[in-house]
Amino acid sequence: MPTKKKSTAKKSPAKKTHAKKSASKKSPSTRKYSPAAGKFVGREVREMEQGKLKSGRSGKKVTSRKQAIAIGLSEARKSGVRVPKRKSS
Repeated sequence: MPTKKKSTAKKSPAKKTHAKKSASKKSPSTRKYSPAAGKFVGREVREMEQGKLKSGRSGKKVTSRKQAIAIGLSEARKSGVRVPKRKSS
């Protein structure tokens, strides 16, 4: 039977890289919005799906899901529910 030749070249061990974890990140279990804020958002999204949600001054029908969420969070802020501040651009 033919024998297999062993290669003399050594395999280099795989290099391990250690990614540094940022200490400033919050753990994923902390809530960003209060449960009460979720109720406001849910109501606005349902209105948008039914075609009843209108935007501010213009009164145009809202068709974007993101816009409906933004309206819900805005109303939650006005009523005093715990919601983070808006991101400034």
